[in-house]
Formats: sequence, C-alpha cells, structure tokens
Amino acid sequence: MKFTASFLLLFVFYAMVVHAQKKVYHPFSGSLAISMEGQGNLGLTDYSTPIPDFGARGMLEYYFPLYSRSFFGIRIAGNGGYISGKKPKQASDSSEFRTDMTYIDAGLIYGIATDAGIYPYIFAGAAYLKFNTLDANANTISGKAGDIYKKNEIAYTAELGFRFLISDNLTLNFGGAAHISPRDYLDGTKFGINNDMFLSGFAGFTFTFFNSKDSDEDGVPDDRDLCTDTPAGVRVDQFGCPVDADKDGVPDYLDECPGTPEGVKVNQKGCALDTDGDGVPDYLDLCPGTLPRVAVDENGCPKDSDSDGVPDYLDKCPDTPKGVLVDENGCPKDSDGDGVPDYLDKCPNTPGGTQVDTLGCPLQKEQVIREVPVIKEVQVEKQIVLSAGASFRPGKAELLSGAFPELDKLVSTMRDNSRTKWVIEGHTDNTGSEEGNKKLSRERAQAVLKYFVSKGISKERLTVRGLGADYPVSTNATDEGRQKNRRVVITRVN
Repeated sequence: MKFTASFLLLFVFYAMVVHAQKKVYHPFSGSLAISMEGQGNLGLTDYSTPIPDFGARGMLEYYFPLYSRSFFGIRIAGNGGYISGKKPKQASDSSEFRTDMTYIDAGLIYGIATDAGIYPYIFAGAAYLKFNTLDANANTISGKAGDIYKKNEIAYTAELGFRFLISDNLTLNFGGAAHISPRDYLDGTKFGINNDMFLSGFAGFTFTFFNSKDSDEDGVPDDRDLCTDTPAGVRVDQFGCPVDADKDGVPDYLDECPGTPEGVKVNQKGCALDTDGDGVPDYLDLCPGTLPRVAVDENGCPKDSDSDGVPDYLDKCPDTPKGVLVDENGCPKDSDGDGVPDYLDKCPNTPGGTQVDTLGCPLQKEQVIREVPVIKEVQVEKQIVLSAGASFRPGKAELLSGAFPELDKLVSTMRDNSRTKWVIEGHTDNTGSEEGNKKLSRERAQAVLKYFVSKGISKERLTVRGLGADYPVSTNATDEGRQKNRRVVITRVN
C-alpha cells in the first residue's frame, strides 16, 4: 500500500511539472461525467487457484476547470460483482468459494490530455464494501472453526487506465484496479499473515456534459472567451484575447513595434504615429507639421546646421559663423548696407552709397582715385524672378520659350563666376491643395535646374526648393496678386 501511494504521488508531481504550463481544451475541463463499465475480477485470497469472475460499475465524476494538459476531479462509484477460487491452502476449508460483493468507492482522479485524444489517468480512493461468501453448495462460509466475522469493511482502491476520445463528449475506457482489504475474510477464511485482495479489469464508456467548447482552441472555453476567433498558436490572456503586452491596442502577434510606451497613439502595425513623416514619432516630435522631405534633428525639428535660427531648407547662407546675427534668409546682417556684414564691419552705420574697404570703413579719397582705373564695371546678376504666367504652361512645369532669354543671361553670369552657387525656389498662389502646390512649385524649379544643366552648369552648384504658397509676395485675394505669387526665384547665395 505504501508503494502504491508513493507511485501515485510521483506520477501526479511529474504530470503537473511537465504539463501544467500549456493551456489546452479537452472534454474533462469543468465537466460532469457519467460512466458505465463492465469488469472482470480476479481474487488473490487464501485459495491457491483464483477463478476469473465478473462485475459492473456505474460512476459519477466531476472535473475541475483547469484548462491545462492535466485534469483533476473527484469520483463516486457503485460496484457489484463476484470473486471466486478453489483449492484452499488448508484442508479443513471448503474446496471452493464465491463471494458476492457490492461496494461504493470514492476518491480523487488525475489524468493527462494528449494531442492524440488519449487520456491516461490514475485514481486513488477508499470503498465501503459489503460481501457474502458461499461454498460450492451455496452455503455461507462463516470462517475457520465457526469464526464470526463482519461482512462489511473499508477497503482501499488504486486504479490506472486510459480513455480514448470518440466524439466531443464521449470516450471509450479501459483500466485496471487493485482492491486491498484491511482484513483476511473476503474468501470466508482467515489463513496466514496476508490480507485478501482482488484485481479488476474495466471496459466501458464515459459521457461528459456541462463543459464548454473551445472553438478557436486557445485554451479558454467559449463561455469565458471574449475573442472566439483567435488565430491558431496565438498567445492569449485569461479572457481568450490575444496578449497585448504594451497595451497599445495592437496584439503582440501583429505588433511590429513592441514596447511602445503606454498611452502613445499607434497605427495599425502598433508603431507610434508619425503624422508629418519625418521619422520622429509624434510623442517625441517637438516640431509637428514639418514639411515633407525636410531634414530634421532628433527632436523632429528642421535641421539648422549653423545654429543661426533659420532652418537649413530656408537658409540662403549656410555655414554662417556661430553667434552671428542673421536676417530672415539666414544671411549675416548688414545694417548699413555697405556690403560688409555687421560681424566683420569695423565701421558700422556708414552712410549709404559710401565706398568702403574690406573692414566696412569708408575709403580715403586718394584710395578711391587710385582704385578707379582697376575697377571692372561688370554687372553680375544676383537674383531674377520668372513670372510663372509668362514662363510656364498653366498648371504645368513645362518651360515656355519666353523664359529662355532671361535664363540665358543668368547662364552667362554663372559661367563667368564659376564658383558661385544658386538657389532655385518655386512659388504658387494658394489655389488648390497644399500638397499639389508644393509638388507643382518643386517641379517648376526642377525644370529650371534641368535647363541650366543642359547649358553646361554643374548640378552641384544648384539647390532646388518647392515652397508652394507659403511665401506670397502679394495678396491671394485678387487675380493680379495671385499672378505675382506664381513665380520662380533664382538667387545667388555666394
């Protein structure tokens, strides 16, 4: 008995360690089961030759809702049957016996669900047994030398068996059990020091009901499953819904950006929203609404490489020395307009029209006279403005021939000043969508760039910007104003 109990404990421990982690569904989770089984009995008593006999039992079982590979429950069963034997071990006993038994047993049952639909199980319990032993002549055997013994007792039962799934709620059962008597009177005779016992083999059917189905096979029954169409193999929570570890509303198996901070808005792939498409998510972006294709820093703000307060995409004078005051175009301020920026001007506030030296100071009269002969009076264009109405087809980026004379003048200037760089900016009025205006203005600026390149001007000297309707030079409320706003501006930047 001690060996049997130890074996049962080891079996339960092994099964719980190996199988308890994986959630599965099977007919024995949270169900009530009724079984009917036939049995064959073999008595191991004081008679040397046991004779196989028969019996039957009916069982009622309840299984707790574990929803794991293990299933665990309680059982109560009613049994009836016989054990028989012949050739007693002592000559004074009857030559043959047959014991009629009825008993009720109860105990605990534990099993494991396999993917093949086979359910091995073990049972351990106790039985209240009533019996009556007859000899070959159907007379009651009362014990050796007329001993009077009780014909009821508490016996112990250990069982091992297998159940095979036939349908959702029906299994075919096979098993074997050992029934151990605490006394030695099941055969009506007491002999030696060993108590009587008998073995049983069972076969029958079990029907389960009151258990819920698990349609999506996620380990959570339908009556508790809030997400009954979970794809196969997806990890779920206690409610049967796909796990969403970062709680962004996108389950882990679809989330391409796991670990998103709580409360951050995400797209359908579970990634933080980046409304302006600058590569910096909205929750970190200090400058939302950045224009498309504008380079930004780690805070999502337009880059300002020279830190002059004017972002690179608007800065006509990149690489301004640090700390120098600049105008709205990012160029060093020249307050007195003498051509020498303030940070280099040693003589600020020079009167207008005064000739100055490289330090911004007025030239002495003899310097002016001496330098006049060497001054080459060549006019260098610094900026031209092409009217879109005269230079492009309406709503298109195709250059008209009317723009060629102005562009050719600039080509000549670019060739004579081969180290100069230029910015080509396209502008529109506010008619139409913002996106459409940006696209058209950029395409027109690109058309001008292509013209210059076709004339042999290096593309590396030219920068293109499509600014749309962001920088009007006149009102957009009148036709005349809108016409002025539709333009391409070509500016020398060094």
